[in-house]
Amino acid sequence: MDTPALHIAMFPWFAMGHLTPFLHLSNKLAKRGYRISFFIPKRTQTKLEKFNLYPHLITFFPINVPHVDGLPRGAETTSDVSFSLAPLIMTAMDRTENDIKLLLTQLNPQIVFFDFQHWLPNITRSLGIKSVQYWISNPVTTAYLGIAPRQSQGIELTEVDFMQPPQGFPDSSIKLHAHELQFLAASRKMEFGSGVLLYDRVDIGARLADANAFKGCREIEGPYVDYLETVYKKPVLLSGPLLPEPSNSTLEENWVSWLGKFNSGSVVFCAYGSEGPLQQNQFQELLLGLELSGFPFLAALKPPTGFDSIEEALPEGFKERVKGRGIAYGGWIQQQLILGHPSVGCFITHCGAASITEALISTSQMVLLPRLGSDHIMNARIMSLKLKVGVEVEKGEEDGLFTKESVCKAVKIVMDEGNELGREVRANHTKVRNLLLSNNLESSCVDSICERLRELL
Repeated sequence: MDTPALHIAMFPWFAMGHLTPFLHLSNKLAKRGYRISFFIPKRTQTKLEKFNLYPHLITFFPINVPHVDGLPRGAETTSDVSFSLAPLIMTAMDRTENDIKLLLTQLNPQIVFFDFQHWLPNITRSLGIKSVQYWISNPVTTAYLGIAPRQSQGIELTEVDFMQPPQGFPDSSIKLHAHELQFLAASRKMEFGSGVLLYDRVDIGARLADANAFKGCREIEGPYVDYLETVYKKPVLLSGPLLPEPSNSTLEENWVSWLGKFNSGSVVFCAYGSEGPLQQNQFQELLLGLELSGFPFLAALKPPTGFDSIEEALPEGFKERVKGRGIAYGGWIQQQLILGHPSVGCFITHCGAASITEALISTSQMVLLPRLGSDHIMNARIMSLKLKVGVEVEKGEEDGLFTKESVCKAVKIVMDEGNELGREVRANHTKVRNLLLSNNLESSCVDSICERLRELL
């Protein structure tokens, strides 16, 4: 590179779904010679070391996570606790503030990337360091739901407010259901660690940071980025789609041999996220829907709420009926490698950002079953209504519940070569996949963010 490389610190929220993408971005920057100081909970470091592709440039700085009453001893990240305890992990993270200030003073990076730590920009400003609030989701969620875009509507936003996009929003394709509107209105009152509301954390961080950044590329996210720049009146950067690096491990032999029994593109793979289990009735409807579809399937699920194992929550007689063609599995699974197996033709996803990216660059067709989370809902709408690269499972308008019939219907649409909607979705998926995998897309996105980071300084 002609210009000297920068020194950047990464301080992601203590959740594997945030730590991993921050490290993916670190790898892309280190490839261009950037020096990265990566702040990570002490015992979690070993889980991520194998994904550090540039250990001579990316240095991990282990953080001691203070104990908070109500958390199990030694809990550091959201994967160490149940979904309901995540706010206490946030409290623990807030209590690292003095340690982080000391570390930044010693390391003196030029820029720090952060997400939920709304207190960080005040520290960086006092040290003459620039801060970037970086979201691993695409910008549409912030553009539609963020406090700043809806400032004119006041603080107490209702379900009715969310029916329409904020003023100037560049897209008319997003439609929300009654149960989602209820959730979004209620979530604005959700406390997320240390007595701070979740939306205030996001909003204060966005207002105080020197720039905001999102995962994505201009070809897909451009209009939302332009809109947010007018709202925030500061730079909004895109990191590129952060495509996963090809895995250096191989698929476990038991899955190779099981998947190998089925025809190309005939298996339905369902991976429903590592956090936030389903209720038992929805867990069973999902499995019964897979059974009803008639296709071979592999469902990687957490035990439903109130159960210790998958086995005890299965529908009656299910295991015997699907023997040989269906598996419900409760352990960790090599999602990226399974998606790449030629037998897999359909992927049912909870619509988390990383899973959506992995699905888009695979040849598996997407069935969208968003969990109740603002970014999951928005991802599902963009994929199903704007890009039309997947089919969303129908849910009850008021209660948000899906049925075995609605699961089966969505699977059949994407798996049936004769279905008109299925054909359209497959063609669109191929177009987006080709765009994302094109030779220069990701590298030009990373070059662009490097250029914008220099402008910040």
